[in-house]
Amino acid sequence: MADYKAVKIDKGPGGWGGPLTIKPTADRPYIYSVTGGGIHPLAAKIAELTGGEAFDGFSSSKPFDEIAVAVIDCGGTARIGVYPMKKVPTVDIHATSPAGPLAMFITEDLLVTGVKLDNINPA
Repeated sequence: MADYKAVKIDKGPGGWGGPLTIKPTADRPYIYSVTGGGIHPLAAKIAELTGGEAFDGFSSSKPFDEIAVAVIDCGGTARIGVYPMKKVPTVDIHATSPAGPLAMFITEDLLVTGVKLDNINPA
C-alpha cells in the first residue's frame, strides 16, 4: 500500500483560487495530466511529492472518482469547468479565472490557476 503525502498548491502570478491541499488515496491515486499529451512538469512534481501516480489523461482516461487532482492547460472555457463540475480538484497552468458555461461549478476550493513549480510544496 502506498504511503501518500499531501501537497499545498498556491495560485501563481495573476492566478485565481486555492490554495488546494492534495493528498492521493488508494481510491484516488491519479495525478491526471490533461495538457496536450504526456505528463506535464506540474503533474510530475505533484506525483513525486505525494506518491500519487502521474497519468496522461490525453492518451487514455480514468473515472473522475479515481482522480486526486487534474492538471490542465485551459485558457478558455472547456476543461476549466469540467473537472470542478465533477468535484475533482483542478490545477490550471494558465492564470485564468472562472468563465464559460461551467463557471457556476468553479470554486476556490476546487480550482487554482497560474500555477508554477514553485507554487507546489509539501503540506
